[in-house]
Order: sequence, then structure tokens, then C-alpha cells
Amino acid sequence: MATKTARDTELVGSLVTLMHVLQDLYAETSRPLGLTPQQAHLICVLLDGPLGMTELSRIMSIERSSLTSMVDRLERRSLVARSAHPTDRRACQIALTDEGRTLAHQAHDAYAGRVEALTTDLTPSHRSHVLAALNRIVTAATKHP
Repeated sequence: MATKTARDTELVGSLVTLMHVLQDLYAETSRPLGLTPQQAHLICVLLDGPLGMTELSRIMSIERSSLTSMVDRLERRSLVARSAHPTDRRACQIALTDEGRTLAHQAHDAYAGRVEALTTDLTPSHRSHVLAALNRIVTAATKHP
């Protein structure tokens, strides 16, 4: 088995560190809104429109049972609502309520603001390179899970 080079190890370490930094930012920005990071993620995902439980489970990488509990809690807070799926009577779709949409925008804006503050020193060229590299990584991950 080949040994990883220092360069490979450095990249992996940097990506893992970045993941933790971003998770911490998500926690810091969601907490004042009375949300867990996972709840904030879910309502932000729903800003694009209603989704079914299977699709939400896939996007969020969580088990359906955990997602159901999370949706139940958000529904009790009147942040999301379940509705019948238009083509599958066995399924439901999850949509934001007006209150949920307002909170989702607040969560998104708070998180985006924190990320923007961290990246403000990047030149347009550096931003472009970082974005291209991240897009390649995400594309590769979705092609080869």
C-alpha cells in the first residue's frame, strides 16, 4: 500500500479543518435563532421550495426516522407544514410556513455573512480558484459517493 504524500495529507487535513470551521459557524449562527444546525440546514434547503421526505433525507444525509423527528419539531413550532404529494398519495411534501421562510432567510443571511467575513481578504482571482476547486470536489463526490 502506498504511503500518502505530505501534500495529500495536508490537503485532507485542511479540508477536514474547513469542514469543522463551517460546522462551528453553522452552530454559532443557528443557536441565536433557536435552531439546531440541522434544523437551520433543513429550513434553508426548503427555501427552494417544498420537498418530499426521501429527497430531504438524501440532501441532508440523514435517516428518514431522524428527519421525521426533526420535521415534527419544526412543524410544532409552525416553521414547516406537511402537505399531500401531488402525484404520490402515500407521500407528503414539506414546505416552509411564512414564519419558517422568514427564519430560514435569517439563518441563511447570518451564515453567509460569517462566511463572507472569513473570505473578505480573498482577491477575485483567489475566490474564483477556490470556487472552481470546491466545485470539482463536490462534483467528484456526487459522481463517486
